[in-house]
Amino acid sequence: MSTPDTEFIHILGGGEGGTETVPKPQPHRPLPDVLPILGLSDIVIFPGMVAPLLVESTQSTRLIDDVVAGDRFLGLVLQKKADIENPIPEDLWTHGCVGRVVKMLKFPDNTVRVLVEGLRRFEIKEYRSKDPYLCAKVEVLQDVPEESIEMAALARNAQAQFQEIITLSPALSEQVKINALNTDQPGKLSDLIAANLNLSLEERQHLLEVTSVKERFTRLLPLMSRELEVLTLGSKIQKEVATSMSKSQRDFFLREQIRAIQRELGENDPAGSDLTIIREQIEHNGLPEEVKNVAAKELERLSQVPFTAAEYTVSRNYLDWIVNLPWNKSTEDKLDLDAASKILDEQHFGLTKVKDRLLEFLAVIKLRDRLKGPILCLVGPPGVGKTSLGKSIADALGRKFVRIALGGMRDEAEIRGHRRTYVSALPGRIIQSLRRVESNNPVIVLDEIDKVGSDYRGDPAAALLEVLDPQQNSTFTDNYLDLPFDLSHVLFITTANWLDPIHPALRDRLEVIELPSYTSAEKLQIAKRFLLPRQLEEHGLKKKFVRMPDATLMRVIQDYTREAGVRNLEREIATLVRKAARKIVSRKSVHQPVTISPKDLIAYLGGKRFFSDMAERIKEPGIATGLAWTPVGGEILFIEATRMAGRGKLILTGSLGDVMKESAQTALSYLRSQAGPLKMNLDDHEKFDIHIHVPAGATPKDGPSAGVTIVAALASLLSRRVVRSDVAMTGEISLRGRVLPVGGIKEKVLAASRSRLKEVVLPEENRKDWNEVPDEVRSKMKVHFVRKISDLLRIVLAPK
Repeated sequence: MSTPDTEFIHILGGGEGGTETVPKPQPHRPLPDVLPILGLSDIVIFPGMVAPLLVESTQSTRLIDDVVAGDRFLGLVLQKKADIENPIPEDLWTHGCVGRVVKMLKFPDNTVRVLVEGLRRFEIKEYRSKDPYLCAKVEVLQDVPEESIEMAALARNAQAQFQEIITLSPALSEQVKINALNTDQPGKLSDLIAANLNLSLEERQHLLEVTSVKERFTRLLPLMSRELEVLTLGSKIQKEVATSMSKSQRDFFLREQIRAIQRELGENDPAGSDLTIIREQIEHNGLPEEVKNVAAKELERLSQVPFTAAEYTVSRNYLDWIVNLPWNKSTEDKLDLDAASKILDEQHFGLTKVKDRLLEFLAVIKLRDRLKGPILCLVGPPGVGKTSLGKSIADALGRKFVRIALGGMRDEAEIRGHRRTYVSALPGRIIQSLRRVESNNPVIVLDEIDKVGSDYRGDPAAALLEVLDPQQNSTFTDNYLDLPFDLSHVLFITTANWLDPIHPALRDRLEVIELPSYTSAEKLQIAKRFLLPRQLEEHGLKKKFVRMPDATLMRVIQDYTREAGVRNLEREIATLVRKAARKIVSRKSVHQPVTISPKDLIAYLGGKRFFSDMAERIKEPGIATGLAWTPVGGEILFIEATRMAGRGKLILTGSLGDVMKESAQTALSYLRSQAGPLKMNLDDHEKFDIHIHVPAGATPKDGPSAGVTIVAALASLLSRRVVRSDVAMTGEISLRGRVLPVGGIKEKVLAASRSRLKEVVLPEENRKDWNEVPDEVRSKMKVHFVRKISDLLRIVLAPK
């Protein structure tokens, strides 16, 4: 049993297919002492209260039918749990209200809506039956009045508070106020207040159980005070909101009136200070003519926009960007070639080609003032100083320096900016950087350009096509500014580990300068000049407190690191410095220096991590040492071959790519075709399977440069002659037995040098690349240039 959602007066009007039953007037009859009990889920009925009820369950519908057919009296009792459809005695409170059905209306969906009137309180003494519905013997309770001054005061106080509640509460109708004013009996007044006050079901039930009128008022007054306080606070909040809105509207109109008066008087408006500042900046910041015209039009439009409008802030920010960009503001270049060369040498060791290219650029600027900056791309393994070189270049030229990390960038708007229609729109990072350094000719390093991504937001690499084109970037247009900005004065330097991932059209715009791996001697000089002093400073030590001889640093380079750059070397040096710092502090004497000798490295860094002696690695046929290029520098690799009984199949393992697999097929085909001249007996090749494996199987490998290494390993296997351990090789092969040129010669030869190999075999057509190898390495290594596989095998295969 629940109260319906709609007003009962509308339900009783017919029109919904219901059948209405209205009782005939009956003479006054005494209330029975046995009543059918109807459980209520969400309402407490008080005496004198008229309320609509919705009956849905079959049991309750039958109860209503029997009540209407009889004397129309029933007991209305609140349930302890609202979700029970057919309650049992334990689910009901012990006190309720005798009710009389005033009207009943049945609907086609088997629901019944009734209008009941509360008559008297009662207490359930015992339940007589539970089927088909609950019936109970009840005791009708009478109000216990009290004729006293205190009772009159309580009633008058309750009457006054309830009138205030009615005034503040929009939910209570005027009819309730009239009924309260015309109720002179304290008992009826207390029930009227309890029925209309915003109380919980438990609070209403406890009030229903009280028969003493004085006690009911005593309980009601605190509840009324609480309700009155809540309503008063709510009314205050509502008034404050309305007042605030009214004040905002009032302030707007007053501002408009003030502005109109000031315009008539020729005075500035409240926003005039902002507009005056911007107007002065437009006139004195040296803006190009086109930019000045756009800014003037935008300023005129801004002057017509209300100061409090959201559009005012958008337009104001746009003008702020325009007037504060360095359109014609640049830093003066240092054109002293000797000073620039000294700065580059002090901050970076080696890198001769890069330094020469920058000094050439400086020399041309000295001869011709207006020169568009080149777009340099420094390509090399990690840790060789590509990024830090950009800062050195800026110092040498006397320009501002900006670094923009492109790694993982996927949004084109990071380069070109967002259009002003978007909320919180900003220019791209290039324009932002120019404003931050306040110069239109800084050195901007675009770091990790080979790691730019793309997704649904666009391709940043496509946006960089205009930025990195010297013929186009003089009119670079940012989406936010929508004005051309001249980027031709900027010296762009990009860095990458390798060129393959870079878009071909973008790569075509770059002047590529390759940075090779460092040799051991170069790493030693870098460690002495830069890495060790920097680590000592970072760890709070002076140079005289820690000594690392050259022999110690060389051992660290050769036995504890194997890399193209010097990042891991710096980490190992940092470890040694920390150990030294702890030793100095623990002995409480900073005056006695700590010397780290080569024999101390095992205690400080552990055992050797890399073993460079290759001579003992190859002791049986079928193994050859090759050279490979990777984005992190050159590497040596071993190719192993073996054969076993089978059916003449070629098995390839080691995560090999298609090109490398084809090289293995080519090598085997060549050897089979040249078995006679090479003095190999392959008449029984159909009885054996050949298995070629490249170790480090988790690392994908591909490319044609391992062709000569594969053919050497197979020739060693089939001729039972061991490949020399001190020789490494690289080159592509053909079916006709030619050795073809490959790339990455410099990095590969440096990798062979790091592994202490004595000789390398290279294709004849790579002879020109040998000159790119550092003199230090060339002086220690013997090189063989070959045109044919037969020449290769004579060099690399040891005699039987």
